[in-house]
Amino acid sequence: MTTATTSGQSGISRSLFILSIFYGGMTCIAGVLGNKLVALGPLAVEAGIFAFLLLVVTSSAIAETKGRETANKLVLYGFIPLITSMILIRLVLALPPAAFWEEERRVAFDLILNQSARLMLGGMIAYGTSQILNVFIFTKMKRAEGGLLWLRGLVAGVLSQAVDTVIFIFIAFYGVAPVELILPGQLLAKVVLSAILVPPLIYAFVALVKRLDK
Repeated sequence: MTTATTSGQSGISRSLFILSIFYGGMTCIAGVLGNKLVALGPLAVEAGIFAFLLLVVTSSAIAETKGRETANKLVLYGFIPLITSMILIRLVLALPPAAFWEEERRVAFDLILNQSARLMLGGMIAYGTSQILNVFIFTKMKRAEGGLLWLRGLVAGVLSQAVDTVIFIFIAFYGVAPVELILPGQLLAKVVLSAILVPPLIYAFVALVKRLDK
């Protein structure tokens, strides 16, 4: 029995099954990648943006091919691997390290993964709000504009990433770091990356969905 037949009998298309797994993985890795600031020309941006842009692209492609309700469910179900990974990270950090594990590696591991409660809370709220907003704008514009997939992807991606940045920066750093210095660069970098990368990637993901379900 083929994969397509099996997924069809279970009520889940092959593309939705594969992209759901991919989406869950991106929700988990985004927080880890976000611990590094990368230089993109004159802009400095936390590396988690690349995983978040793929979340935007995936939810938009699902909204385009499967509908808004399915895309919103994907976003909500994304909290499951996100929260589970956070719990597992806290558990692993609490467990004593092996006696032979080098001290410098233990310190590096703790430094990368030991995020504060504010950072984790900011990440979860920013993720849920921005992804739901992305799906809403993307599908709302479809009813108003009809086609123009690239334009819907551009507008929804840019606005959702701008909201994601503002929410996360304020929750994570307000009162403990100069938000007015952090926010402009992060906002500009994410808006520029969203404008450049999201539209072509949505076309690619929509084509992938159609190919998988063919």
